Amino acid sequence: MSTYQINQNEGSNRNMSGGNNYMDLSDMPLDKNQQTMMWQQNQYMDSGINSGATTSAPSISSKGGHHEPEDMNEQGGDNMDTTRMMLDWAEQNYSNPQYTQDQVDEVNQQLNQTRSQRVRAAMFPETMEEGMPIPSTQMHPDQPTAVQRLAEPSQMLKHAVVNLINYQDDADLATRAIPELTKLLNDEDQVVVSQAAMMVHQLSKKEASRHAIMNSPQMVAALVRAMNNTNDMETTRCAAGTLHNLSHHRQGLLAIFKSGGIPALVKLLSSPIESVLFYAITTLHNLLLHQDGSKMAVRLAGGLQKMVALLQRNNVKFLAITTDCLQILAYGNQESKLIILASGGPGELVRIMRSYTYEKLLWTTSRVLKVLSVCSSNKPAVVEAGGMQALAMHLAHQSQRLVQNCLWTLRNLSDAATKADNMETLLQMLVQLLSSNDLNMVTCSAGILSNMTCNNQRNKIIVSQVGGIEALVRTILQAGDREDITEPAVCALRHLTSRHPDAEMAQNAVRLHYGLPVLVKLLHPPSRWPLIKAVVGLIRNLALCPANHAPLREHGALPRIVHLLLRAHQDTQRRASISSNGQGSGYVDGVRMEDIVEGTVGALHILAREGHNRAVIRGLSCIPLFVQLLYSPIENIQRVAAGVLCELAADKEGAELIEQEGATAPLTELLHSRNEGVATYAAAVLFRMSEDKPQDYKKRLSVELTSSLFRGDQNMPWSEPPGFDDVAGGFGQDESYRDQMYQPPQHHGSQGSMHSGGDMRGGYDPQLPIDSMQGLDIGSQHGSNYGPLDNIPDLGPQSHSGPDLNFENIESTLPPQHDGSHSWYDTDL
Repeated sequence: MSTYQINQNEGSNRNMSGGNNYMDLSDMPLDKNQQTMMWQQNQYMDSGINSGATTSAPSISSKGGHHEPEDMNEQGGDNMDTTRMMLDWAEQNYSNPQYTQDQVDEVNQQLNQTRSQRVRAAMFPETMEEGMPIPSTQMHPDQPTAVQRLAEPSQMLKHAVVNLINYQDDADLATRAIPELTKLLNDEDQVVVSQAAMMVHQLSKKEASRHAIMNSPQMVAALVRAMNNTNDMETTRCAAGTLHNLSHHRQGLLAIFKSGGIPALVKLLSSPIESVLFYAITTLHNLLLHQDGSKMAVRLAGGLQKMVALLQRNNVKFLAITTDCLQILAYGNQESKLIILASGGPGELVRIMRSYTYEKLLWTTSRVLKVLSVCSSNKPAVVEAGGMQALAMHLAHQSQRLVQNCLWTLRNLSDAATKADNMETLLQMLVQLLSSNDLNMVTCSAGILSNMTCNNQRNKIIVSQVGGIEALVRTILQAGDREDITEPAVCALRHLTSRHPDAEMAQNAVRLHYGLPVLVKLLHPPSRWPLIKAVVGLIRNLALCPANHAPLREHGALPRIVHLLLRAHQDTQRRASISSNGQGSGYVDGVRMEDIVEGTVGALHILAREGHNRAVIRGLSCIPLFVQLLYSPIENIQRVAAGVLCELAADKEGAELIEQEGATAPLTELLHSRNEGVATYAAAVLFRMSEDKPQDYKKRLSVELTSSLFRGDQNMPWSEPPGFDDVAGGFGQDESYRDQMYQPPQHHGSQGSMHSGGDMRGGYDPQLPIDSMQGLDIGSQHGSNYGPLDNIPDLGPQSHSGPDLNFENIESTLPPQHDGSHSWYDTDL
């Protein structure tokens, strides 16, 4: 590099008034008059920036007049006593105040003579000879001189110029060398190839030459070929390192991809050399992130199997990159998920979650598990490997993104983990997370609790004992109209209020924690059918507790349930006429209206056990509808209709109304039903209706009932069938709905949602329509007296034309699922 010189004559053309005899006296303690004189006279000593080294200037003592001017306006700055100023300054800044005029002149002369050296030392120190003494004009270490202040930007400018020169030199060198290096890389002599690879690797470390390399397809192809064909580890390392450097640029990624670099890089994932492994996995990671077509190329090259095998290594940063590659490859691709399963991926991923503390690794691993958790094949494998417990370990982590991914994964897995053991810690933590200010955490926690308490008596008891009822009621109160929270919370409460030893306590707890008013409110708009269906099931369970009957009635539950029944029945009738023409579907928001009919009638059945409730129900003029429902082709609807009529017939007024509506004929027909529950309820209604009839009628009815219900026992006396007097309390003591799984959209990746059937949707949004999932429809469990009323994911916006729900939006694309298949979703927040 050539030496930089200062134009020493430049300063002579820019002399200010008073000459260039300036000294940096900015730190001198001057009074106000002296400061004014200094600015007017410009009598600072020159720092060197505005003058050359050879500039001759008068001494600071050459001015005449040693008196202090009395009038600054009249005297101007011509009579300023600079000698006295210099002496005053010297006296205040040196321990020995005795300076002669000769000493002052000597200092002044020395500073003048070394001006250029001071500038050079500050701006171009590399040009100075070693050991040359440079006097300093800095008076205080905290206050730099003007030269020092200009030194830093001068150095930056100099380096920029040098870099520009070097950049051009690198580019020119690389452009000239690349054709020759390409030939050498293709040489048959492996020693020559190795040396060429080393040189290319060195060139790729500089930006200019790196651009020249990636602009040469022949060079990149030669690198890939050399890396693929050589057995020399150093050649492989240098070639892989070069591709790694190129992969930081989009143009470099494209060049690698077009040159067939992906199969060669995948092959290197089996290398025993750490540096080669690092280069290969990071280059592949960059390709997967930024180069279109890379995912399929990696899959075809067998990259998934090799990446799963690499999970056994123990370098946390290497593992973080590897797991992120797996997440990218598996997202939205069922085949990739199955390959990971076949390669033993779930077990290794769970082991990583258990074994390491590096946050980025835990986060990337949880993202892979989230992708796998929406795969019906991987889900049980993750659960069996202890995935639920491993993920629960990190729910108290400081990293919000890690906690959120663990929660999404747990929610996706929870429907397959209802039989898992050692869930106490997880359940207790989930109850605590219901109090979080993060809505996503609350949503996930409620969904997990809903699924974990499904048909699991032990989990129900644990959640009830750790304050789960109160927490869920509080969550519903605080959630308002956020159905993505209220729906799973209601489902969890429905599970907790049935089929376990503490169920009655839970039924009372919902009332004691002021949950009944908000539950009745949820039966009104803007609630949509999935939430309404869940609330109806919960109210039915709560009605099993006699103490809840009066509060539910006082809060207006009965009229609202009847209203929902009428609307749902009307909708089924209208759809039946449409379906007869081969059109339409029985689903609204993913909920069959027949399920709403069954659920509401079932709830009224239990509520009608209380006398005041029966009077209210009779006053709502719904007995004709109950009688009409006896003709329903759906056996479960027949059963609940006969059940509610059985309760209403307990009162003379009710029995008369039922008979007036012509219920005798259908009830007599139902005596021959193959469903024992339907036949028993029908018999009970007929028996109660006959209480004020003549004895002959009663005897004939008794014979009919006996022959229908007790055909297998010929010794049964011809009298009233046993148990009818206690039918309200004896038959079907456990009238709660069976638990059923809450299935929200499944979450697994950040790029959006992917329906396995090809239905592309946006990211996770509980408002999006999805298919009905197996087991979510009332009566879907064969052999049950009452099909479970459970939560269904929210299926699309519900329009409102008035105070009542509008059911005109027919989702013809949502057929019922009878094959047990789930609709899996790949989404992420």
